[in-house]
Amino acid sequence: MHNGENAGDTARWGELVEGLHGRLEELVELFVTRVQEIPEYADNRVSSPELRSTARETFRRLIDGLRDERFRHSNSHGSQDSLARFASELGAKRARAGISPEALISAVRLDFSILWADLRQIADAEDAVLLTSRVDQVWRVVDEFATQTHSSYSSERVRMAQEESNIRREFIARLFSKSELSADTISQAAAALVTDPEARFSIVAASGDAASKLRTVATQGGWLQPSQRLYVHEFGGSTYVFWALPRAHGTGSGGAARQDEGPAYIPAAITGIPCGYVEGFSGLRALPSAARTAERLALLLHPADRGPLTAAAAWARLAKQQLQDAGLDLWADLESALSECRDGERERLTETVRNFLHTGNITTTAQELFCHRNTILNRLNRFQELTGIDLAVPAQAARLVVAWA
Repeated sequence: MHNGENAGDTARWGELVEGLHGRLEELVELFVTRVQEIPEYADNRVSSPELRSTARETFRRLIDGLRDERFRHSNSHGSQDSLARFASELGAKRARAGISPEALISAVRLDFSILWADLRQIADAEDAVLLTSRVDQVWRVVDEFATQTHSSYSSERVRMAQEESNIRREFIARLFSKSELSADTISQAAAALVTDPEARFSIVAASGDAASKLRTVATQGGWLQPSQRLYVHEFGGSTYVFWALPRAHGTGSGGAARQDEGPAYIPAAITGIPCGYVEGFSGLRALPSAARTAERLALLLHPADRGPLTAAAAWARLAKQQLQDAGLDLWADLESALSECRDGERERLTETVRNFLHTGNITTTAQELFCHRNTILNRLNRFQELTGIDLAVPAQAARLVVAWA
């Protein structure tokens, strides 16, 4: 009994609560009508029959709570436990239905407004003081129901996210497998990752501190657009991050959908991380090969590198590594040939040749080094005399580029 409330008030409150029970179906219909004004409920994420059934059980339990206020202090299997269990089930169901937390709270808040409005409708003018004394009780009952519903909803969302993450990790691991990928595996992985298996993708790989930075970017959401995702895989001390390239508006030749590709579609947060980078490969089937290339590029990073390294930028490093693996050391051969240089001559020749390899033009090289054109020609001739490398022959110049990579 409320403080200052006599037996007559208590009896009258019981009559009003029973009146609510008698109007249960009217409360349900009013709730269904009003909740469908919330967009996420209007688009049938929750069916009308399920809405009515849930509303009926919700109001029945809330009204039971109003009938006996002691339910809030009971540890028995009474009204409180029944309402709490139902709220937990409801929160989990709405999470699985894809209802947003904002829409859920808006729907639950309707319970109080509908209950209170109906109480006022069935009450007499003499019940005004009684209703005022009971408004806190009505609010507490609904608020406890809302709190339990939201808590259950949040827990279910966390569990769903963990399950989804585990499924994604499992399929990503399959994609990185060295075994041949079946069509079913690719299709299932694409569904789990919510992506097109035939889309174009890019991938980066790194180890050490750079790998830690990649993981942070992926966790914090450094994707290109809100609808895109960064997918992460870790294996053998390396971290791999890959993503689908966004499709451009319009079509290409023959009416086929056109898809953008290239470094403009690398997440901005990754552009400052030293890593191996393979851009624009076709389809998930090519992922294992692209990952191996990205890992190989990551191994060729220099301390001075401050961002992703592509095969186009590192072709000479790749070639040099391949030759060294085969037991051929162009650098050692070059060092031996230049050992005959006189004091200061080696530095001048090296500077001139490096500049010429960069510009490909005698005049430009002379301008950049503040030398006469003939001086540059003499140095290039001297370099050829010592090394046997004619920079005018591309195949021979390429040897030098590789040696200095």
